[in-house]
Amino acid sequence: MHDVAQLAGVSIKTVSNVVNGYPYIRDTTRDRVLAAITELDYQMNVSARNLRSGRTGMICLAVPELSLPYFAELADSVIRAADAVGLTVLIEQTGATRERELEVLSGKRKHLTDGVIFSPLDLGPQDRAAFDVDFPVVLLGERVFDVGHDHVTMHNVEAARAATAHLIAQGRRRIALIGAHVGEDVGSAVLRTQGYLKALEDAGIAADPALVGEAGLWHRADGAEAMHRLLDSGTEIDAVFGLNDALALGAMHALHMRRVSVPDEVAVIGFDDIDEARYASPPMTSVSPGREEIATTAVRLLQARIAARGSDDWTPTSVVAGFEIVVRESTGTSGSGSEQRSGGL
Repeated sequence: MHDVAQLAGVSIKTVSNVVNGYPYIRDTTRDRVLAAITELDYQMNVSARNLRSGRTGMICLAVPELSLPYFAELADSVIRAADAVGLTVLIEQTGATRERELEVLSGKRKHLTDGVIFSPLDLGPQDRAAFDVDFPVVLLGERVFDVGHDHVTMHNVEAARAATAHLIAQGRRRIALIGAHVGEDVGSAVLRTQGYLKALEDAGIAADPALVGEAGLWHRADGAEAMHRLLDSGTEIDAVFGLNDALALGAMHALHMRRVSVPDEVAVIGFDDIDEARYASPPMTSVSPGREEIATTAVRLLQARIAARGSDDWTPTSVVAGFEIVVRESTGTSGSGSEQRSGGL
């Protein structure tokens, strides 16, 4: 910076004002400084600037695992949203384990980042005390509520209800659900199962426990295994609702392996609308839960909390993203190569 100032014939403070975007500088002075920066190939020392401001310019996104397509695509959306406001994203995988999720909240890495966007899967209401931290946090998902942090989530119950109602509207009555977590009290599986049951009740269809397939994890292999179990049981099935797209894709693979036609014999719908859904065979109908809205809202809220850090004038915000049913050929209602969108909340 001293070299730039000397070449441009200005003070170091003026160079600092130019590179930091200070508006009240004469155009001729700014041009001289910028010309000197170009000639000397000057690169700002971001680390030094961050030390001076007390910020790193980085945020952390802590998710269970990037091998789940939804979280990989969410990370991509968060990175793009953060880049648009000049922030860099550090990704941390927790493996959905309690120890690693508590470590996110321990503050061990807070010197590296200015705040955290956190999607816990193992922590729950019993862990409220762990969320009493001295750095900005925005929570995603349905595991923990009312812990003094901003929260961005999706319409799990209503979206699952709409997905099931879509199958019912196509004349399906024996709708299998894959991905249930029997015995859990909180989380996406519980809420989406509630939506499924509500839709059946709305249509006057009795819920059949034999149609509910458990899957501890929500990977393709788990969906395929659950589908094989249902088929082996001899239970009559004319549709499948996978509680995420990976489960639904696994179920559809199992149906293909067993020579069951999709959608003629069994219709399939998923949840998350990952990119792979549109390229499945046949292209798969899915719930689009507002991933882009979730990402941009989480970044915006975290940025605001970082800027207001230390202020007592702050009330936690809760935002629920809208959803749509993206209709494709796996439910038999969209022509080849096309898709239809039905808006949600």
